[in-house]
Amino acid sequence: MTTFREHIARAVALKGSQVKLARAVGCSQQYISWLLHEAEQISAEMAMKFEAATDNAVSRHDLRPDIFGPPPRIDRVA
Repeated sequence: MTTFREHIARAVALKGSQVKLARAVGCSQQYISWLLHEAEQISAEMAMKFEAATDNAVSRHDLRPDIFGPPPRIDRVA
């Protein structure tokens, strides 16, 4: 199971740096670092901002499944 910290790290990688991710979600670089190293979880509000900043690559469902549930299934029709 992927932890929320791994999803945060993926968001950092997608944006290119902690600073760029922080700008995209409207917080400080220090907050991103705190999420990566010390936080127990991310707020629902910030999870939605991360989702928007990463164009859904890191979703609110990934970050807070306890609130938003599992990611929706995408059924592909052949």
